[in-house]
Amino acid sequence: MSDAPDALRRNRLDEEASPYLQQHADNPVHWQPWDETALEAARELDRPIFLSIGYSSCHWCHVMAEESFSDPDIAETVNEEFVPIKIDREERPDLDSLYITVCQLVRGHAGWPLTVFCTPEGKPFFVGTYFPKDASQRQPGFRQLVQDVADAWADPEQRAESEERAEQWTAAARGELEDVPDSPGELSDGLLADAADHAVGQADREYGGFGQGQKFPNPARVELLLRASTRSHDEAGTVARETLDAMASGGLYDHVGGGFHRYCTDREWVVPHFEKMLYDQAGLARVFLAGSQRFDSDRYASVARDTLDFLDRDLRHEAGGFFSTLDARSEHAGEQVEGAYYVWTPERVRAAIDDETDADLFAARYGIDERGNFPEGAEPDWTVLTETTSVGDLAASFNLPEDEIEDRLARARKQARRARDDRPAPARDEKVLAGWNGLAVHAFAEAGLVLDGSYADTAVEALEFARERLWDGDRLTRRWKDGDAAGDGYLEDYAFLARGALATYEATGDVRHLDFACSLADALVAAFYDADAGTLYFTPEDGESLIARPQALDDSSTPSSTGVAVDVLDALAQFRPDSQFGTVARRVAETHAETVDATPLNHAALALATDALATGRYELTVAADSLPAAWRETLADRYLPLRLLSVRPPTEDGVQAWLDALGLETAPPIWAGREARDGEPTVYACRNRACSPPTHDLGEALDWSP
Repeated sequence: MSDAPDALRRNRLDEEASPYLQQHADNPVHWQPWDETALEAARELDRPIFLSIGYSSCHWCHVMAEESFSDPDIAETVNEEFVPIKIDREERPDLDSLYITVCQLVRGHAGWPLTVFCTPEGKPFFVGTYFPKDASQRQPGFRQLVQDVADAWADPEQRAESEERAEQWTAAARGELEDVPDSPGELSDGLLADAADHAVGQADREYGGFGQGQKFPNPARVELLLRASTRSHDEAGTVARETLDAMASGGLYDHVGGGFHRYCTDREWVVPHFEKMLYDQAGLARVFLAGSQRFDSDRYASVARDTLDFLDRDLRHEAGGFFSTLDARSEHAGEQVEGAYYVWTPERVRAAIDDETDADLFAARYGIDERGNFPEGAEPDWTVLTETTSVGDLAASFNLPEDEIEDRLARARKQARRARDDRPAPARDEKVLAGWNGLAVHAFAEAGLVLDGSYADTAVEALEFARERLWDGDRLTRRWKDGDAAGDGYLEDYAFLARGALATYEATGDVRHLDFACSLADALVAAFYDADAGTLYFTPEDGESLIARPQALDDSSTPSSTGVAVDVLDALAQFRPDSQFGTVARRVAETHAETVDATPLNHAALALATDALATGRYELTVAADSLPAAWRETLADRYLPLRLLSVRPPTEDGVQAWLDALGLETAPPIWAGREARDGEPTVYACRNRACSPPTHDLGEALDWSP
């Protein structure tokens, strides 16, 4: 490496805040962060770039690091022949989107770790995911791969082929990520029903969820089904219940500590990948809250409550923000083993639970026996908890009343959790991401209306954390960790946090949160909207120039940021009718209308936003100093999927103070003329410019229809 600049002579990741990058700071590979120093070195040395993209709780990322990136011989080849760059996909979702798209186009599948070899300009010419150190029957070995790629780059003819391939793949990625239809489409009134039909057609009616293989949580799809079920689509409601039941009863759910794992590796929802992601908890908590309202289900409400309590207990910064993830792995017998923290054996149950009957009930309820059900676990008798025996069957077997069974199981779960707390815990990724916190804020705010007002207090604290540390009044920063804020915010950061701020206003009636939502929306439109293309891009207009400027239309592990942006802009337009919010929301929805119509399940969040535009929101304006407690209880019992709740001051003088705070000259229609009557809290229910008479009875307003 005599000709290499100083930066390439060492691993520079010890200077990075990302826990994922820090995990690789001791590798003999001379990892570089994605920065101008590394990129300029690649161009000056005319060396290919080796990109490795992953995240801190990624199981196979850990495996590849331990097998290959810790090997001195492999590291020597990588260091001599490439500029090796490590990327945390959670900090740089823009880069991840670019290269994961190429992998999907070329390989037909993608995942992490993502392995990419690029030209010095960053254009990919080889892509893959996990590679073992040495060749197996199914995969080439990474040791040989890096040597083969290096040799090919050194050969002029093969290098020319690689560069030509890089140009083709880059052009394909640009087309996939940047292109918009030539002409806008029309918003369809039947979109929701059609999307629900697609979802029902793809549902696994035997085990719940969608598809016949690995099972992923799909909150937006379930939300779509729940909404459709309110419009005479009974089968949509049935499939929604089947999916919620499967997720709540299987191994995806942590029956002892609350919260959900990333996904299940089998059709039956038994064995998960055990990492816990903030975005999954937020999305699933919200959809279980909705399910609890739609089906009057205490069970679903309990799952939502336990999930939010898990976030509050295990993923919350003391100042209010939420951390990103818990790892899948923890220490077992001196090694890091996936699932070790969460699994149980008969011996562990007996040691944890004092009462013998309680222990027997716990084991019977969750299928714990000597056979185990975790085929890849370190021990043969490890069991992932699943609800294998109903409470009714337990009552019959143990000759005990069902309510006593429930009490005993609750006591056993508490004891099991206390015992589990003594085990070596999974590592926690303690970066705070703006967008993911927005999703969590939304969930807690909604819980403040459905479960208990204290959850709204948590939403406020998390929102204030983000506002104080990540927002400068004009721009949003992506990540905060240990006092350091860094990285441009992306579309998802602005959209998710704006939606969380709006939900917090709905739950609290505090105009400051509405003001923050509008400020974020103003910045979103300015930075991400392209009027000529009629779309929202994922990266800001003045952001780093990459090989493509992606859009984010599809739902992935998080909802489509375009879909959430359209939804929140449309909602905020009711408060800022003179802004661009409504125009931008409708234009973007029309731009992608035909795409959503063709594949609604791939674009469930955008389909939901489009449906809101086509159908109209259900405005509930409450003129009162605060939402009356009895009305809060009434709202908690009603599933109102297009509800937009606005608590405004009871008098026009009070509204004027709000207008001054928001910088508005006149009251928006959602507030104008809707003052309190007779000195009592008054509610107005409106949809499509038709409103109920003012009433002091919320139930009466909810029963009104135009």
